[in-house]
Amino acid sequence: MEGNRAVEEGRYVEAGGILTHYHVQGEGPAVVLIHGSGPGVSAWANWGRVLPRLAGRFRVYALDVVGFGQTKRPPGIRYSLETWVGHVKDFIDAVGAKPAHVVGNSMGGAVALRLAAAHPSYVRGLVLMGAVGVPFRITEGLEAVWGYRARGIEEMERLLDIFSFNKDLLTPELAKMRYEASLEPEARAAYEQMFPEPRQRHVDAMVTPDDDIRRIDRPALVIHGREDRVIPVENSYRLFHLLPHAELHVFGRCGHWTQIERREEFCRLVEDFLGRVSPVEG
Repeated sequence: MEGNRAVEEGRYVEAGGILTHYHVQGEGPAVVLIHGSGPGVSAWANWGRVLPRLAGRFRVYALDVVGFGQTKRPPGIRYSLETWVGHVKDFIDAVGAKPAHVVGNSMGGAVALRLAAAHPSYVRGLVLMGAVGVPFRITEGLEAVWGYRARGIEEMERLLDIFSFNKDLLTPELAKMRYEASLEPEARAAYEQMFPEPRQRHVDAMVTPDDDIRRIDRPALVIHGREDRVIPVENSYRLFHLLPHAELHVFGRCGHWTQIERREEFCRLVEDFLGRVSPVEG
């Protein structure tokens, strides 16, 4: 879920009482990027190769959602879809980005989808990539991702192989960076709290009901990799049929990493789509 770019130090803002680490670049309409749930993930890990490109036309924010990256973890916090949606909503308020184009990757897609359904005034346009948020039987790939327990760098290498169709991306440096990030004690403890067995219940808990999705009156771009072994491509077909103002793009010969494996095409798609989305009031 990242390229090989060196990690960039970001900024901090208080968002709903949580000291939140984030990156921001560019000027223009606000875009908020929400990362996924893989071990060792962060905003920079997911978006470091995309953010500078999108910043040519937009003011782009990428936050470490609570429980991940360098955002502080309040004692006793319980991780759930509601927790993450509330955190993103508070972050948008804290940085003055309302309404924003919201781009959600994987678990971040479930967060973006629920934000649009429950708090439509916060969302101008919606991009969902390999998204959770509709019912599906948990895949072996997602079971392995959520069951990761940092038992050695070989475990991380196996996960990266699941994520990517293009094996040229799977460098030793990438595995080392993600593995070392997953060993950070607070991050490791938080991750082990998030998705205990049986893990199907966590998929189910991230579902937004069909009728709520049908009521999302915002332009939506749905993106998926055909060879995704983590989140089934059928999720995106379902979202395309449910969202009333949706467009769909499926990349062939691409796994779960659409923003990395097909970076140039992904950025062009998103730039064109967001550039066509008019501001929404209310």
